[in-house]
Amino acid sequence: MDFISIQRNRLAAIAAGGNSTSPAGDPAKTIAAALADITRDIGPIVAISRFFRTPAFPPGSGPDFVNAAVIAVTSLEPAAALDALHRIEARYGRVRQVRWGARTLDLDLIAMGDRVLPDAATLREWMDLPASEQSVRAPDRLILPHPRLQDRAFVLIPLAEIAPNWRHPLSGRTVAGMAAALAEAEKAAVCPL
Repeated sequence: MDFISIQRNRLAAIAAGGNSTSPAGDPAKTIAAALADITRDIGPIVAISRFFRTPAFPPGSGPDFVNAAVIAVTSLEPAAALDALHRIEARYGRVRQVRWGARTLDLDLIAMGDRVLPDAATLREWMDLPASEQSVRAPDRLILPHPRLQDRAFVLIPLAEIAPNWRHPLSGRTVAGMAAALAEAEKAAVCPL
């Protein structure tokens, strides 16, 4: 692995969101407060998108979310970065009771450079998981890039502001290209605050 690849693989793309009040306040205040935690626990933030209001996912599952994307430089390995993100969520009252339920803070590790974890076949399996199974099955290990990345406007629209040219290591598609391919109604539902 060359120096450029090593440096690129130190960049963590993080999706931040929330749709219920935390000890820090409303979802926008919670995300803003969590940025300091990300800097302290993950590494320096080099890019932050605007904050967006987005419908709850799946539709009708709760109040609208506030979402943003962050790029941080980290020396952590992916599993350690994910553990740190989970600790930050817990500080803001995140409790994992219902898959895709309301939450005070959701911090998803979307990608770390060009890394594919645990392997291309496993990533492809989770990317191709039928929608009917997505709400009932969850991976038992870290999968990178996030297997639903290409499907989610609430991740792609903010991420396209700060990393439009990042290319998915398996599909070869850029963030901008994945965002452009979304249905117009999905894109229109993601509105800047």
